[in-house]
Amino acid sequence: MSASALRSFTAASGAALRLMPAVSSLAALGLFSGMTMAQGVSPVSRIVTMSPSLTEAVCALGRCAQLVGTDRYSTWPGSVQVLPKLGGLEDAQIERIVTLRPNLVVLGPRSRAGERLQALGVPVLTFDARTHADLKRMLLKLGDALGETARATELVARLDAEMDAAATRMPAALRGRTVYVEVGPAPTAASEKSFIGETVARLGLVNVVGGELGLFPKINPELLLRRPPDLIIGPRATLANLADRPGWATLPAVRQQQLCLLDADRMDLLSRPGPRLGEAAQMLVDCLKALPPR
Repeated sequence: MSASALRSFTAASGAALRLMPAVSSLAALGLFSGMTMAQGVSPVSRIVTMSPSLTEAVCALGRCAQLVGTDRYSTWPGSVQVLPKLGGLEDAQIERIVTLRPNLVVLGPRSRAGERLQALGVPVLTFDARTHADLKRMLLKLGDALGETARATELVARLDAEMDAAATRMPAALRGRTVYVEVGPAPTAASEKSFIGETVARLGLVNVVGGELGLFPKINPELLLRRPPDLIIGPRATLANLADRPGWATLPAVRQQQLCLLDADRMDLLSRPGPRLGEAAQMLVDCLKALPPR
């Protein structure tokens, strides 16, 4: 780091530290994510989120206006696209984050930024939403930290209602059918234990990728030849030529065109464990109902 950059960073760090007396209790949230703000502590007014799901959660809790920066992948709601983009899991821009003077930074579980920010006195909350239950706990704890407890409770109830509504729209002919959900190249699948797997199960589908393989395992393509799915869901970009994969042209889902090929926006919706979970379920139902008859 150059001398001028070091001076700038030192000044920014000092500015961040000067915020700490007002939020000293909140700083403990970085170590104990379930704690709520102590009485008399100034409300969170400058928030940085470093995960698209967490950005969406903050906005769903009514605090979008307090966001001062996000990770590079946060795109929803549209208003966050104009905010400073501060890197991602592997390359969070610590200096720029500190310069923005946040009194709360919300991180995903694999971010490398947490310890460095805490060392600079910046309050940090870390969440790991791998399942529907995790997501609900995250929304409730984040709601407590933001002073939006009632709104968070209402949001969790709304998610449950939206999931139930999506399940009731699922045609009876589709219930019990087997499904393979691809979420990335290699190929990478969503197993039955992942939050995506829980979503398709809630809709009455049976995932051919078991949870014993992990949440989002890279699979051997031969797995689908042993357990051929009735339906395939995944990104259009990686599934467009799936018939070229060895043996996959024989799969029932491919032969009968039982394929939900999702564009980038719909894959983002499906792949983010956040407050739009019910919307994602509704999107899947719409896609499945539009498939040609078997």
